[in-house]
Amino acid sequence: MSPLLLVVGLTAVAAAVLVFALVVMPAGPSRVPLNRLDPSVAPTASALAGAGAVAGAAVEKVLVKRGRLASGAAALERAGMSMTLPNFVLVVALSTVLGFAVGVLLGGFLLGLLLLAGVPFGAKLFLKFRASRRQAAFADQLDDSLQLMAGSLRAGHSLLRAVDSVSSEADAPTSEEFSRIVNETRVGRDLNDALDEVAERMGSDDFTWVAQAIAIHREVGGNLAEVLDAVSQTIRERNAIRRQVKALSAEGKLSAIVLMALPFGVAGFISLTNPSYMAKFTESTTGYAMLAAAVVMLLLGAFWLKKTVAITF
Repeated sequence: MSPLLLVVGLTAVAAAVLVFALVVMPAGPSRVPLNRLDPSVAPTASALAGAGAVAGAAVEKVLVKRGRLASGAAALERAGMSMTLPNFVLVVALSTVLGFAVGVLLGGFLLGLLLLAGVPFGAKLFLKFRASRRQAAFADQLDDSLQLMAGSLRAGHSLLRAVDSVSSEADAPTSEEFSRIVNETRVGRDLNDALDEVAERMGSDDFTWVAQAIAIHREVGGNLAEVLDAVSQTIRERNAIRRQVKALSAEGKLSAIVLMALPFGVAGFISLTNPSYMAKFTESTTGYAMLAAAVVMLLLGAFWLKKTVAITF
C-alpha cells in the first residue's frame, strides 16, 4: 500500500470524524433563542445545511430530467422510508465514494471497483427487502384490521371513523397506511382513490377486494360490517394456505441457497489452499471461456431454482 494513499485515507477519516463531532453530535443542553419562537423570522441555516440543500436541489433536477423522481419516491414509500429521494440519492452517492476509497486503501483498485458497483446495488436490494417485509406485515395484519373496522361499524361509527380507529389502534405498517388514507380524505381526496392507491402501493390483492367492497357499498348501500366479515374470513383462509405453502417450500429454498453458495465456497477454499490451481483459469482464453460458461450455468440454475420454489396461488 502506498504511504501517500494511507495518509490521504487517514486524513479523510479524521475530517469526517471532526465534522460528525462538531456538526452532527449535539453539543449539550442549550437554551433556545427567543427569535426562534417568532414565526415571521426565518431560521438561519448553517453552511453545511445550505450546501446539502443545494446538492439536493441539483439531484432533484437531474431526477426530474430523467423521469426517475416519481418512481424513486414510490419505491421509498413502499419501503416505508421518510427520507426524500434526493437525500437518499446523496447518501448512496457519498457511501459509494467512501466505499471506493476504503476499497482502494484496503484491497487495491479491484476491490474499490467492486464496492463502487456494489453499494448502489446493495441500496436497491435494501429498498426491495424493506418493501417486501412491509408488504408481508401489512398482509398479516389485514385480517385483524378488517375485524376492527367491522366492530367500529357495528358500534354505529361512520366508515371514515372506522378507518381512523384502525390508524390509531393497529400496528405499523397498517396504522401508517390507514393514517395516510384519513389525512388524504381530510384534504379532499376521494376515499376510493386513497384505498386503491394503498392496495397498489402494498401490492395486496386482498386489500384490493376490500377497496372494491367499500366502493360497491358506497354506491348501492348494504351492511358493510357483514361484507367485511366475509372478506376477512376469506383473507384468513388465504393466509393459512400461504403460511402452509411457505412452510412446505422452506426446505426447497434452503436447498437452493446451499446449491448457489456451494460453487463460490469451493472456489474460495481452493483459492486459499492451492492458489496456483485457480490461477490457471485466468491465464488462457480457454480458462476465461470456462469461467464464462460457469457463470451462465449458475444464472440458469438460479433462475430455474427460483421458479421452482416460487409458488403462486
